[in-house]
Amino acid sequence: MHGQVESVTWVTPAMVRVVLGGDGLAGFAMPDSTDAYVNIAIPPDDAPYGPVFEPAEVRASYDAQWWPARRRYTVRAWDGARLTLDFVVHGDTGAAGRWASRAAVGDVLVLEGPGAGYRPDPAADWHLMVGDESALPAIAASLEAVPVGRPVVVRLVCDDAAHEVPLATPGDLDLRWLHRAGADDPATLLLRSLEELDAPVGRVHAFVHGEAEEIRGIRRHLLAERGLARADMSCSPYWRRTMTDEAWRSVKADFVAAMEADV
Repeated sequence: MHGQVESVTWVTPAMVRVVLGGDGLAGFAMPDSTDAYVNIAIPPDDAPYGPVFEPAEVRASYDAQWWPARRRYTVRAWDGARLTLDFVVHGDTGAAGRWASRAAVGDVLVLEGPGAGYRPDPAADWHLMVGDESALPAIAASLEAVPVGRPVVVRLVCDDAAHEVPLATPGDLDLRWLHRAGADDPATLLLRSLEELDAPVGRVHAFVHGEAEEIRGIRRHLLAERGLARADMSCSPYWRRTMTDEAWRSVKADFVAAMEADV
């Protein structure tokens, strides 16, 4: 499956939105999930095959140096014909961010999926969504699915006000942006904000995704100190500070196992 770039928009100084369309998305079927994802495949520069390819066939036919980099990205939106993906871009590092920062109308992006997981539980008394820029596409989509008037607490961390984006929900929104710029310890901003939270009453359904060590501390707090049930929380470390994408992918499974053993 593949899509052709129809538009590229810089949403913030570090986030670019790419809209894909075309006949190559004819088989795309959006699941009933607000953190649906696709696995994108980005070939290396000067790859000896065309822009439309089957990743499995490339791995079977070419040396490893020509294999496409595989990355997982949340679907921001799907309207039945066009697929919207938001990419966090930090300089020229990382295959996906590098591709997105250079993307132009007409470019091709190969993808597989979609897969799915979380959706705000309409039976929950209130919702909690916590994360950083990497979680923003899923949180933005999830906010749109919160029942009318239902309390939803959102805590997001970003570099500064220039990296904030508008968020909308039919729920009763309590939103706070936390800025790394000028903070004594940026890595603890989200955790401290939750430790200080006067939470609504009742059962919460939580979505906690972002930097690995930050998410681990937040998970421990919510389970051990707030008494959340594991089944009422979607928790995923998307990336890890000081690690490249490839290095993180190589240790992620072990990290998740250790995190789940905490509580």
